[in-house]
Amino acid sequence: MSLIYCLLSLKLRLITIDGPVAVGKSSVGLLLAEKLSFQFFDTGVIYRTFTWKALSAGLSTSDTEALTQLAAATTFQFVPGAGARLLVYVDGHDVSLLVGAPEVERSVALIAKIPRVRERMVAEQRRMAAELRLVMAGRDIGTVVLPWADLKVFLQASVHERARRRHSELQARGIDTPYETVLAELEQRDHNDITRAVSPLKPADDAITINTDGLTLEEVVGRILALVREREDAC
Repeated sequence: MSLIYCLLSLKLRLITIDGPVAVGKSSVGLLLAEKLSFQFFDTGVIYRTFTWKALSAGLSTSDTEALTQLAAATTFQFVPGAGARLLVYVDGHDVSLLVGAPEVERSVALIAKIPRVRERMVAEQRRMAAELRLVMAGRDIGTVVLPWADLKVFLQASVHERARRRHSELQARGIDTPYETVLAELEQRDHNDITRAVSPLKPADDAITINTDGLTLEEVVGRILALVREREDAC
């Protein structure tokens, strides 16, 4: 019995991939979605998109009320991109080339922890998940956004390995940020994500944890596909 036939028989629709920043969630999730003929969405994109809009509007990351009002007034649209990836349009505009700026990266965790901003983003993510077969990656997808997902994965890697990966990514994009700066920013992001009062970063009770240190992208995806095949065996 084919894997895809089994997936349809099981009505498996939602796979969540959580983990800290720069652990490889987006690369893993995109390849996994392509292999399963699902759509892929990195929820960090919607937070970075909104952070870009807030900074462009001149708002401070500490102005909770203004940021909450801006989130409520913002229109988000999810549009198919390259491969299985879904893009976020904000107020009808594609700003995907702008949201990777260092100032966005430095501010996004501060804005994402605001409860009413987060509630708005979660509602949008659930709206999307209700309509698609989806691999969704983030930091609270299995615990908060989609606790009913069919399969939950939590990726881990050492902060030094993640800093090395992020540093290489930035260099490839022509952004010359010292490794020490990247490491310090990741450590601060980890602290913000783990200690925030709303939706802190942690594995769901029923998530499968995979340590990606020393593993290739294909090896990580292969381990998740093996978990999917366990459900195939149940057909």
